[in-house]
Amino acid sequence: MVKTNKLNQLEVGDRQTCQNRHRENSGAHNVSPIRSPSISLLDLSSPVLLPAPDTRIDIGMGKHARKKQKTSGLTEVQPLGVVADDTDTTVKDQEELRLESFLFGTTNFPTPSEDYNVFVDDDGELGGGNEYQDVSDDELFALDEAPPDQSTSVASAPFNLPGPSTSRKASAWTDADDTTLEVSLATDKRRRKLRDALAEDTVGGRDYERRLRRQYEKINPTPEWASNARKRLHSTSAAGKRRRSTSSETEAEEEDQQGALDSLLSGTRTVLADKRAKILPHGTLSIERLRDANLSAKAEGEIKAVHFHPSPQVPVLLTASSDRRLRLFTVDGHTNPHLQTLHIPNLPVTNAIFHPGGTSVLLTGPRPFYYTYDLQTGATQRSPRGLWGTTFANNTQAAQDGSMEICAFDSTGSVLAVAGRRGHVHLVDWRTGGGQVVGSVKMNAGAKSIWWSGDDLLTLGEDSEVYVWDVGQRRCLRRWKDDGGYGSHLLAGDRPGKYLAIGSRMGVVNVYGSEATSGSVDRPKPLKALGNLTTAITSLQFNHDSQLLAMASNAKKDQMRMIHLPSLTAFSNWPTSSTPLGHVTSVDFSAGSEDFSTL
Repeated sequence: MVKTNKLNQLEVGDRQTCQNRHRENSGAHNVSPIRSPSISLLDLSSPVLLPAPDTRIDIGMGKHARKKQKTSGLTEVQPLGVVADDTDTTVKDQEELRLESFLFGTTNFPTPSEDYNVFVDDDGELGGGNEYQDVSDDELFALDEAPPDQSTSVASAPFNLPGPSTSRKASAWTDADDTTLEVSLATDKRRRKLRDALAEDTVGGRDYERRLRRQYEKINPTPEWASNARKRLHSTSAAGKRRRSTSSETEAEEEDQQGALDSLLSGTRTVLADKRAKILPHGTLSIERLRDANLSAKAEGEIKAVHFHPSPQVPVLLTASSDRRLRLFTVDGHTNPHLQTLHIPNLPVTNAIFHPGGTSVLLTGPRPFYYTYDLQTGATQRSPRGLWGTTFANNTQAAQDGSMEICAFDSTGSVLAVAGRRGHVHLVDWRTGGGQVVGSVKMNAGAKSIWWSGDDLLTLGEDSEVYVWDVGQRRCLRRWKDDGGYGSHLLAGDRPGKYLAIGSRMGVVNVYGSEATSGSVDRPKPLKALGNLTTAITSLQFNHDSQLLAMASNAKKDQMRMIHLPSLTAFSNWPTSSTPLGHVTSVDFSAGSEDFSTL
């Protein structure tokens, strides 16, 4: 314990002089009690520290020559306890004491008390009355064992530094200027959408940040796959905690996970194939525009055909244009890299389709021949001469007017049906790679469109009559006339055979049910006549699960509609009058309907 030796070194005359000066000043004004930040009041079980004798305490007053001050109202210095260490010669302010409390774990820090008042001269020495000059040093110290005074609860209360909030995850960085920042929402047009009320104008920085975050999440919501993954993660975590109650349940979980992984790795099907089809709601369609598929290699002419690869594992899209070129692209939604370009000088390509097996591409046009392009070998082959016999014989009018634009593969890809002249529809055996006509069927009028429904072939004639053919026996099973019966020239159906659509030159699309192909009625009636377009229908395409129908016309700009088949209504949110479609010449869905292409 350190003793204050300088108290005994003060002369009696000096002390008396200091007291006389204090009496002279006390009548003129009151001197505020000196509060020293280095005086510490601790709890009852700890010794109380006094400031070091050689410490200068600055109370904010100007310098005066050797002027000594003393608090009014007291004539004695109460013995309080231990004097601070002589080695501590620096003034400790409130911030230093807070840091000491934080670093060394002290629960409370020194706070000046009005019960302790001394006078200090400019040299930092303590002054007192004459009654203590004959008192020994040991008698000046005492331990205060009295109960705590309630009046000093503020000074002796433990000091706790503010810690981070545990209610939510703290930000990695916080800008201190946000508390003083003020932003006007009414002056800038881009900020007006952030207002909660029309008359609202200025907001603070923190509120402005919150509104910006809210607007961003509104424009870019959390993807559905991310939300589902987060839910599965939480459910898996909760289920894992319950399963850890017994070792047997944990082992069963590991076996299930291993079995699911083995099933996934042993098969070649897509992961989405095991999920049930999602029922699309009517009214609005969730759709997002991606980067143009052919942006890396645009065509120099009009796009005539577009078709996705039939396999979900092969994200490839082909385009055929009037510059007599076939282009292949990888569709990833970001860069869509260009794979290859095939130029056929002697064939104006107007139709290009993938083989159902995905191994080759068939290219046709207004010529009595076709080309095939092998995707694996990259070889291009033209159809053999004399394929059609006298139908497309050389040096005849039929050869000059011959066209293979209207053609379609069956579901297995083994037979190709080609519309010829005078109502003939030729059947080409494609099991050997093409080149062999195995038969034909004939209608009463020229063929306008062809579609396969299972093993049956459906053809549409110029007289708006629909023929259903048994290809094996080469005979007509039944025929019926399209409702309305005027200008029907395009036929399309879905894969399961639930719907059949027929488009006319007036822009009307008749949608029939399964009875149109099953033969349950002689004259089927359409489920609904869609009159959303007013010009000739040139494109009809169903998606893979028969929930969507895309219909378009290339006669005018932006003439395309997307139909919700269960309700037979058009989606109102897409496309709209502001959707930049242009002249739509071809449409197609990807194998899983994840992508939709219009050209």
